[in-house]
Amino acid sequence: RASSHSMAILGVGTDILQTSRILSLIRRRSPEKLAYRILSELEVAHWHASRSGSDLSRDAQFLGVRWALKEAAYKALYPTFRPTWKDLTYHPLGATEPGSKPSLSYKHRCDLVLHCSVSHDGDYIFSTVVAE
Repeated sequence: RASSHSMAILGVGTDILQTSRILSLIRRRSPEKLAYRILSELEVAHWHASRSGSDLSRDAQFLGVRWALKEAAYKALYPTFRPTWKDLTYHPLGATEPGSKPSLSYKHRCDLVLHCSVSHDGDYIFSTVVAE
């Protein structure tokens, strides 16, 4: 979000996640249990809309991206803020308006800008969040 004034950086957070850890978790319990534990209401709706059958590797990727981003966001916001899993919502590329960058929103603070980036490489998901 471009603005004419500069905002102060509150923090930077990173996380790396091995997708097989999430896959193992959802195989032991269920994708639904993990989804309802870590996803905001909007993310649960997007998850249900994007599911086609029971593709556990796709579920692991979807849930893993949000897990890694929320871990990175917590690191960027702590100790000033202590968000829960469901307080944070990931908005993928183009989700808020055509061409918009991926972002996170924090339910209790609309004034915070949470820039995020996520990369996948094989079995790994790497995420970075900058909080302003």
